[in-house]
Amino acid sequence: MPSTYKKPKPWDTDDIDKWNEEAFTPDQNLGGAFLEESSFATLFPKYREAYLKASWPAITRKLETQGIACTLDLVEGSMTVKTTRKTYDPASILNARDLIKLLARSVPTPQALKIMEDGMACDVIKIRGLVRNKERFVKRRQRILGPNGSTLKALELLTQTYILVQGNTVSVMGGYKSLKEVRRVIEDCMANIHPIYHIKELMIKRELAKDEELKNENWDRFLPQFKKRNLSKRRKPFVVNDKSKKAYTPFPPAQEKSKVDLQIESGEYFLSKQAKENAVKERREDAMKTKMEERKRKREEAFEVPKEDSAGKEKKAKKKKRKEDGEDSSGVSKKKKEKASQDVEMEA
Repeated sequence: MPSTYKKPKPWDTDDIDKWNEEAFTPDQNLGGAFLEESSFATLFPKYREAYLKASWPAITRKLETQGIACTLDLVEGSMTVKTTRKTYDPASILNARDLIKLLARSVPTPQALKIMEDGMACDVIKIRGLVRNKERFVKRRQRILGPNGSTLKALELLTQTYILVQGNTVSVMGGYKSLKEVRRVIEDCMANIHPIYHIKELMIKRELAKDEELKNENWDRFLPQFKKRNLSKRRKPFVVNDKSKKAYTPFPPAQEKSKVDLQIESGEYFLSKQAKENAVKERREDAMKTKMEERKRKREEAFEVPKEDSAGKEKKAKKKKRKEDGEDSSGVSKKKKEKASQDVEMEA
């Protein structure tokens, strides 16, 4: 039986953009007001208090257009958003939740308010737990920024996103596909893979997308394959065990001598308590004396007169003399050459 779904529809014309997302309007909310109130709250740091207080009227005006109520509590240091009777879009409360999350992460208010638009999403990537060592974490976080913020700017231009590195997190705003790419770059950067490799890859993909013939093909053959080159710098173990094959012996290795056995061999075991203490004191003083002499010798090295290189001076003097005599590369002077030529002429 032929399929009835593949028949041409009279309303499905070529001028219709099927991927276009139309704005949600109040007349589309046929259910009316929400039965229950939804609310979200988040804390913000102390240094953001003055900025949020100044920009809160603009945030309130933007949320009122969506029917969302917002509260700024400076005592507790928290921001709260909740639905009201005028809320018509169910997704607006989720966008408002992302808005206060971005404001708490030091994103500027004009940029954070763009999250209320359709097609805009955000992602807050926690990077502190990806690296244990604090010094290593700071260095790798700096790699995301690059010299004068050039690496971060290149990432923003290639992925069409907004990226803010703040403290232990990275806040990203943009499309869903771009957020996925940025997260991969940042996580790889924390795993000691430089962002410049991903930037090169993104630049190649951007150029390939413009080509009509290669647009729908596999791009793996065009993308660079970066190999790790840090094997020569790997840490060498302090104790290198000899793993060469040894002859099998059924007998166990000889037992190591204990501290008492060593004292008996040296005769220290039979000394009195006072004599033992004197022997330990003498060893300590000898070690101290040796160390002091070594330090004194190192200090005096700075005041020693460096030895003159007499051989080097002789070489320079010979070289200078050769230049004055006009010797060629074979070491024969011009005067000797002239004398030899005169002798040859006289003989002739």
